[in-house]
Amino acid sequence: MSKTTSETSPQDTPQGAAISDFGIDTTSQSTGEAARDYVARLRGGELGSLPALLGVIVLLIVFSSLADTFLTLGNIANLLAQGASVVIIAMGLVFVLLLGEIDLSAGTASGVCASVMALHLVKGGNLLGGMGDTVFYLFCGILVLAAVFAAMMRIWAGTALSLVALGIALFGVPANAWVEMLLAVCVGAAIGSITGFLVARVGIPSFVVTLALFLAWGGVILQFIGQGGTLGLNDDTLFNVANGNLSTAGSWALFVLATGGYAAVVLGRHFSRLRRGLVASPTPMVLAKVGAVVLLAAVATYALTLNRSQSSVVVITGVPFVVPIVLVLLVIGTFVLERTRYGRHVYAVGGNKEAARRAGINVAQIRMSVFVIASTLAAIGAIVYSSKVGSVDPNAGGGNTLLMAVGAAVIGGTSLFGGKGKLRDAVIGGAVLAIIQNGMGLLKQPAAVVFIVTGLVLLLAASVDALSRRRAATTVR
Repeated sequence: MSKTTSETSPQDTPQGAAISDFGIDTTSQSTGEAARDYVARLRGGELGSLPALLGVIVLLIVFSSLADTFLTLGNIANLLAQGASVVIIAMGLVFVLLLGEIDLSAGTASGVCASVMALHLVKGGNLLGGMGDTVFYLFCGILVLAAVFAAMMRIWAGTALSLVALGIALFGVPANAWVEMLLAVCVGAAIGSITGFLVARVGIPSFVVTLALFLAWGGVILQFIGQGGTLGLNDDTLFNVANGNLSTAGSWALFVLATGGYAAVVLGRHFSRLRRGLVASPTPMVLAKVGAVVLLAAVATYALTLNRSQSSVVVITGVPFVVPIVLVLLVIGTFVLERTRYGRHVYAVGGNKEAARRAGINVAQIRMSVFVIASTLAAIGAIVYSSKVGSVDPNAGGGNTLLMAVGAAVIGGTSLFGGKGKLRDAVIGGAVLAIIQNGMGLLKQPAAVVFIVTGLVLLLAASVDALSRRRAATTVR
């Protein structure tokens, strides 16, 4: 006797057969199953950003209990501005670290970008007069070389930005804040093109190339600014990049845009998986996650729209400009890494370079491109930092800039061995370092103690990374 339509079981249909065969991929999880799965992944070494997030919570509790001024509105806003430049540079380094490479020149490269920007502003757009004939033509030659290198590797963004920098220099474009920032970004892309070409095409190890350029770019900064010199950024627009704030209305508009976009992406992806019958987290957990983010953002926005000025005459309110800058870079970078073919290629090359090559991925092009991205973001970080201090000196990008940026990425969860990490790691790790430096400063601890604590935190993060990879390898076996 044949079955009627009502008697047909789900397994008898083609879709039901597929679900039966691949049940592990097409079954919604309960809350308990999701929790057990998460614990299993943690035990298997997939820690992600959890250690850094726990570190942020612990540090907030410790410093808020030891320093009365730590959680004041003024200090929180200052904390955001202090850590922004390092976070942005760290975002670029995440791309490099995902390939198992390193860029030791990112700090001084950012200093070169800042010095060119400041020199162009101070000299009214006349770089030839500011640099002198020989140095100027060498500078233009390097830009041409960068454009050629990028074109040879078909990295057209690097070619275009290098040529834009060349045009600004040769045609003496008048000084303007927006032109200066564009020039800095273009110089950063040119530097990345040279670095990436030497690593990817010539075949010199990234450690050697970037160590050499770390020294070379430091000399270039000295040449541009002069020993003991300082170039002031006397421009309101440049000053406001790191020191300005959104209006109250603008702050709440940012809140609506950011949280609304986040909720739309997370919930849209979740319900899309449910409609397709793919494995998905329990809906209550997803809603709780989105709700927590919205609540935290609302509290932070409300707090930052209150007057945090210590003066009865001056009123300071609003979310600092650096917040939307970091958010925009985070969203764009995350989309590129997680939702594009290029991003998948980056992870593939970082996971297994030879396998990626055999799969048809242009490994050399990917390797070069990450250095272009890193140096371009380093230039943006230089703009933010220079705006914060209001000037550029021969130490720009030197000192601990690179160490802090690499440390932010690693502390946040990006692996030094390549193939593992997300752009948000730079933000979380940067928050850890900023909190440490800010809290130690409020407690009036000497620089020696700050360096020791920061170094130990970085060592702990690297140890966690190594142990988690070992644990993951053992679990796979």
